[in-house]
Amino acid sequence: MSFEKFINQELTGWMVAEGEHSDIVLSTRIRLARNLQSHLFPICASAEDAKQVNEAVDQAVSAMEELHFAGTSMSDLTLLERQILVEKHLVSPQLINPEKYGSVLLSEDETISIMVNEEDHIRIQCIYPGFQVKRAYEQADKVDSELEHNLDYAFDETFGYLTSCPSNTGTGMRASVMMHLPALTITKQLDRIVPAVSRLGMVVRGSYGEGSEALGNIYQISNQTTLGKSEEEVLKDLENISKRLIAHEKKSRELLLAKSQVHLENRLYRSLGTITHARILPTAEAARCLSDVRLGIDLHIIKNIDMTILNELMIFMQPGFLQQYAGAELTPDERDVFRAQLFRDRLGIERSQAAETDADET
Repeated sequence: MSFEKFINQELTGWMVAEGEHSDIVLSTRIRLARNLQSHLFPICASAEDAKQVNEAVDQAVSAMEELHFAGTSMSDLTLLERQILVEKHLVSPQLINPEKYGSVLLSEDETISIMVNEEDHIRIQCIYPGFQVKRAYEQADKVDSELEHNLDYAFDETFGYLTSCPSNTGTGMRASVMMHLPALTITKQLDRIVPAVSRLGMVVRGSYGEGSEALGNIYQISNQTTLGKSEEEVLKDLENISKRLIAHEKKSRELLLAKSQVHLENRLYRSLGTITHARILPTAEAARCLSDVRLGIDLHIIKNIDMTILNELMIFMQPGFLQQYAGAELTPDERDVFRAQLFRDRLGIERSQAAETDADET
């Protein structure tokens, strides 16, 4: 299996609009942090030690019978190729520094990533569309168990799995869901909900995790600590809090429809007009308009647009993918023009209108 397909293939597994509560939950991710007993942690490791870790993990992955992976070193990829992997959520932003000797192994359907020599020796990531916490965890646990047959993990009977960052020690697990919460954002209810979520042991971040911006009203909700709770307890907490947020978001959508439907429809159709006809489309505006159109589809106000296309555009609008499509390095202004063109082409609105005009004329 060639690694190039992961760079050139636009659609990745989690982008399909399916799974429970897919109108609000875009994806579910489980990430497990592991280190090898006989090697220095990546923050202190030499190039030779990092190489040995890469070789050990490669051998352990090759021994898997049911799953097949393709891998590459970050140093073998261009900056643009590395950025595309980040934009598709297949690797973390921390992995792509080639001087850190990082590498990644990806399953054919891109639902499983094994990152090597990131902050820890191993980061196992499983990501599924919609609200599928149990399924994502079971797959991550399966990969973890198979790797452990051939690798000696750094583990302490008292503290659990040992990690570079103390906040990951214990289960080493971060469980998260990526949610679209436009109604809570529009009604400003999210401002009071976020502190309450934090008090319950969860954290709300942007779509690319810590330090990232919540573009397009996309938020990532994940557990804050991994020590002192079992995997089952963390997953249960995440499910409970996510279901509360889903219920609040649905109620807020109903209130928006009941109290200001005309104003809401005006906003949604204006955004649809922007992404289907604009000639210049900055990132923030594109994200906001995509959020509005997604909400319009969920509320059955906007019809005849496939939600999967909106999931794709959420990734395609990023700088790496835009330049991959263009086949050239683009300035920020050039990206804004190309982004607008990509949106018009992908949504096909203008082509449909042109076809209707031609049909009328004949």
